[in-house]
Amino acid sequence: MSVIIEISIFPTDKGPSVSPYVARVLKIIKASGLPYQLTPMGTCIEGEWSAVMAVVDNCFQELKSDCSRVYLSLKADYRKGRTDGLHRKVASVKAKLSS
Repeated sequence: MSVIIEISIFPTDKGPSVSPYVARVLKIIKASGLPYQLTPMGTCIEGEWSAVMAVVDNCFQELKSDCSRVYLSLKADYRKGRTDGLHRKVASVKAKLSS
């Protein structure tokens, strides 16, 4: 696996609480089988580029089906040959904090 993305996606036309829509998106991410990590401001997903981008598209299509306006922010970090970056990147920083 070589890319980690962080996606934040939600409708802007559904009122102040969008958690039901975030939950719908998270079900798609979970069903993909790719490693992911939910955070307060978005979700990180790790995998091969095409697989991760397919998940992003599926999430967008899900919200587009009944939302008139969808906000999507995407960040990506590609690193050739990386595996388990979701955990190893965090562990690397934590190790340096304790030294």
